[in-house]
Amino acid sequence: MRYTLRQLEYFIAAGETGSITLASERISISQPSISTAISHLEQELGVQLFVRHHAQGLSLTPVGRKLLAEAKHLIEQAEGLYAVASEATDQVRGQLSVGCMVTLAPMIIPELSHGFMSAFPGTQIRHVEANQEWLLEGLRRAEIDIAVTYDLQIPDGIAFTPLASLPAHVVVSEAHPFARLSAVSLQELAEQPLILLDLPLSSEYFLALFLKEGLQPKIHSRSAHQEVVRTMVANGYGYTLANVRPRSDLALDGRRVVKVRLAGDHRPMVIGTATVSQFKKSRLLQAFETHCRSFISDAYIPGMVAPAVERRMKKP
Repeated sequence: MRYTLRQLEYFIAAGETGSITLASERISISQPSISTAISHLEQELGVQLFVRHHAQGLSLTPVGRKLLAEAKHLIEQAEGLYAVASEATDQVRGQLSVGCMVTLAPMIIPELSHGFMSAFPGTQIRHVEANQEWLLEGLRRAEIDIAVTYDLQIPDGIAFTPLASLPAHVVVSEAHPFARLSAVSLQELAEQPLILLDLPLSSEYFLALFLKEGLQPKIHSRSAHQEVVRTMVANGYGYTLANVRPRSDLALDGRRVVKVRLAGDHRPMVIGTATVSQFKKSRLLQAFETHCRSFISDAYIPGMVAPAVERRMKKP
């Protein structure tokens, strides 16, 4: 065998990102090194892995797509050697694929991953940000080992461990009349334009809050990107409903948003970890689950105002 696992890793990064530039950023390796590795693999295997598009990146050839799947499988097997060694030597080592709900990832993942890899220097976290629907499928397809996500429509065969409960709240611009209120009801909101966070299962959760009260919200616009929703709200297009509360009250354009309590008794979203029930958990995965329990709770959530802290802030 005249190719290396590292060359396969470079090929996988380029294949998944469709770009030498993005692959370089993703794995922190120079672009010439990645290009050289791909050329070597093509020469060694006697096939063309990519079609090069001028100024438009790369696309996999049919044989390239097949080899990408095989290369990923080979890397996973190689990483499995660390898991076997960990079990035998009582050490925590290896790479863990962690999926995270896209709305939680910017706040939670940096501190969570850094803390774990600092505690266990022989480990590496590969994180994937996606919506709830993809995360559940990713677990079933073994594309990720664990997901940090919400308790939304957890199917049979997926074990969910709750960590923190996040009640729904209202977000408006600082100039909005509701910004001066201590609480707003769904009845009052139903007449206002809603900027809906349009993610699979998440949007159903928010709309179900109105449906339970026999109400129909006036949807002004939708976006699958949380920061687009926050920026539109900050600019006065309408309100939104959310469960996460970032520590910053600023949208990306620098305008401020205001959180207002949602009146009434409504089902919260619960942050937790999700894994496949039938799989035996490696020592690495068990260690990460313990790490999540110590880092995420009602008293503390990385990058967010935790529920217990918020309750203390409201006390006179």
